Amino acid sequence: MDTHLDYDPDTLPWPELAEKDLARLRSVPFWQEVYHTERRAGAIVAAFTPQVADPVVHAAMALQGFEEHRHAELIRVMIERYGIDATAQPLEKLPDDLETAFIDFGFGECLDSFLGFGAFKSARQSEFLPESLFGIFDKLMFEETRHIVFFINYMAWREKRRGLGRVRRAVKSLRFYGRAGNRLKGMVKRGQDANDGKDFAVTEASVFLQGFSFRRFVEDCYRENARRMSAFDPGLMQPRLLPAIAGLALRGMRAWDAARPWRRAKPAAS
Repeated sequence: MDTHLDYDPDTLPWPELAEKDLARLRSVPFWQEVYHTERRAGAIVAAFTPQVADPVVHAAMALQGFEEHRHAELIRVMIERYGIDATAQPLEKLPDDLETAFIDFGFGECLDSFLGFGAFKSARQSEFLPESLFGIFDKLMFEETRHIVFFINYMAWREKRRGLGRVRRAVKSLRFYGRAGNRLKGMVKRGQDANDGKDFAVTEASVFLQGFSFRRFVEDCYRENARRMSAFDPGLMQPRLLPAIAGLALRGMRAWDAARPWRRAKPAAS
């Protein structure tokens, strides 16, 4: 809780955008989905918080609920300021089992953020939008990292109280990550349907996907995750499964390259 940021979305230094940058920002197809997801996240955390009896965990949960609501407000301010085609849609009725809903949301946030770290770095390096706007988005990325650290430690606290061993915890994590992956695929599909995915995919994505390689993307996710996690108390637990899978994939790709020397670039003829 010591790393909480104090800011008001309305008074952030929102930049004036040139027409080219404004068109790029508006062309991103998933703002509607992001806005809805952040609003739903705030609703889930706020609804579940009263069920948490431990005073310290309750306070941390309440703070996360405030921050999730503020994320939605930040997206709303951006939508209104820059004329983005996205509106507040009715939220689905929350399930009766609010703890499972919170856990589903938490694992989804872990997956989304791990992949988002790599995508955010690629977009920032490509200067897809002005750096001043990325500076605002970076607040969200920092807070998402905080939420992941809290969630991982909440789950460890919860499972320890229930007496679950390491193997059962790992199996449970895989199951929830699988569900999160299916939801992410659904979100991508809905984002594409919003404008057929064509405007953004053809005219804009190439700006920061030029020279894209799957290996580089995995490396960015892996390294950015480590960099962002390093800002927090090393005594706290951090996500291990996704970084471990990414690390294993990278080692496999390096071993594959080493076994195929003919694939290496030949030196230019002098």
